[in-house]
Amino acid sequence: MASNYGKVGMDKKRNNDTARIPVAEIQAHDEGGQKDVFADLEVILDEVADSNPRITHEESSPAKATTDLRALLEASIVVNSSLVLDDVLQVVMKKAVELMEAERGLVMLLDEEGELQVRSAYNLCKEDLMEEDFKISGSITRQAAETGQSVYTSDAMADDRYANARSVVELHLRPIKVKNRVIGVIYLDNSSEAKTFLKSDLYIFELYVQLVANALENASAYNSIVDLKKYNETVISKSPVGLIVLDTKCQIATINPHALEIFDINRENIALRGEGDKATKFLDLLPANEVPRWKHMLATAIGAETEFSDARYFHNTGYIEKVLSLKITPISKLLDGENGVIISAEDITEKVIMEKYVILSEKLVAKGEMAASVAHELNNYLAIVSTNAELFSINIDRKEYDKAKFNSKAVVDNIFKIKRFVDSLMDFSKPDPEYISYDIKHVIEDLLFSLRVQPRFKQVHFTVDLGHEIPNLEMDVGQVQQVLMNLLNNAADAIEERAVGKQESGERFQGKISIEASYSKRDESVTIKVADNGCGMTEETLKKIFTLHFTTKKSGHGLGLSNCRKIIEQHNGRLTAKSTLGKGTTFTVVLPRFQPNTEE
Repeated sequence: MASNYGKVGMDKKRNNDTARIPVAEIQAHDEGGQKDVFADLEVILDEVADSNPRITHEESSPAKATTDLRALLEASIVVNSSLVLDDVLQVVMKKAVELMEAERGLVMLLDEEGELQVRSAYNLCKEDLMEEDFKISGSITRQAAETGQSVYTSDAMADDRYANARSVVELHLRPIKVKNRVIGVIYLDNSSEAKTFLKSDLYIFELYVQLVANALENASAYNSIVDLKKYNETVISKSPVGLIVLDTKCQIATINPHALEIFDINRENIALRGEGDKATKFLDLLPANEVPRWKHMLATAIGAETEFSDARYFHNTGYIEKVLSLKITPISKLLDGENGVIISAEDITEKVIMEKYVILSEKLVAKGEMAASVAHELNNYLAIVSTNAELFSINIDRKEYDKAKFNSKAVVDNIFKIKRFVDSLMDFSKPDPEYISYDIKHVIEDLLFSLRVQPRFKQVHFTVDLGHEIPNLEMDVGQVQQVLMNLLNNAADAIEERAVGKQESGERFQGKISIEASYSKRDESVTIKVADNGCGMTEETLKKIFTLHFTTKKSGHGLGLSNCRKIIEQHNGRLTAKSTLGKGTTFTVVLPRFQPNTEE
């Protein structure tokens, strides 16, 4: 640390506690002789010591040290009393001026471009910073920041660097370092010769600057954490995907607005971890029938520490059913060090509905083309039948019996062709199954999502219990869904029939349909039960329901349950039924996990 103490006729080395001596005083005494000079020096030194408490005799040095340490302790407490950077900077400047008994000063910190920016000032305003002496001081502050070296002068007017700085008598400039890295500078100066920076002050100031460096580093780190927290909160809150963070007890740590909307949760009704004595558990906010499945999903993600995903999860809010795409990912060390999971949920209801419309439109187009083809073929046959029937009557009247016989045979032959053509259409409508490995739970949930919006199902209460350990099945998805849809439609018909009877008698009636699915590891098969509380059937009717063309409905054709049993038997499964008249019916579908010879 270099110091410029001024010229006094000859270079005089200054001891630890010597003050700056005005040059004019010494020159005046030189004319009177050397003896008078030293006498006057002692007087001047005594005066300086009186005006500067740090210049004391040796016997009072313990008191001086105690005072310095007390001053540093007080400064340290004040400087570290806040983690807000701007507040810390104001306190730093104020205590620096008090500690060093300076007139003015400022704190400058390096910005991201490496330029010094004034962050706090004392007894300075913007106009002062534009004065010539501070322009010069600015160059010195940049030099100190670049080199990391302190600057001290006790006679700025005799220092070439400050020749134009008329308002500065002495200054002290010290870099602020953190781990040998300069982050800024503290600048102090005096404009009065009555106040001086002593060398003993520098040691105290050096310690103070180190305290300041640590305080600024802590404040800067705190600000970075606050900024990062705000950034994360902004990203989470603005995310188009629902995000929920849970701990291992399923308590909610974070939930964004989109998740609140998806799961129909009121923010005022939940308490996050850290907001109160007891945080809200996510499972308590879900419908009771969905809790077992969520427990399984969360236990899988937390216990196995692997991501769990469900491309189509059907969530019923109580008044609307949604299709969600879920991902549950384990995360380690939340804010308090505990592990947890993050749930990302995307509402894909509209996407699924659009997919169904596209598939339906394609089917309708295909059916339209097929209907046109069938109509064209049938018209050909019917035209022949119609022509020969007319000719048959004419030839009978003309008594041309040979021709009439030919006409009669043509009618019979073409009717037989029509029957054969219709039979071929029936065979075509039941093609061989195309087996793929698929999740039966998704088949059921997808079907329910489509049927529940239909008027006949809106007043029906559904109970769905799908086992968590059900594996994928090898099946023809379309055919199995056709079977389940037929069973559900029959259940709705039975409920409507019983509801009409109850209404006529003035009784209240709530239609109910339950769907249960379970997996047997021993048999490697899945059992699906579809039960209703409809009108039920007699034993005689129950024996005939799978017979082709048997029906109890006025507009029925007797093909539905017969085709259902054929489809299930093609899947090497079983379709059975139990019913009690006036109470309801239960259909049971058993499907094997694997189909024989699928590889072939």
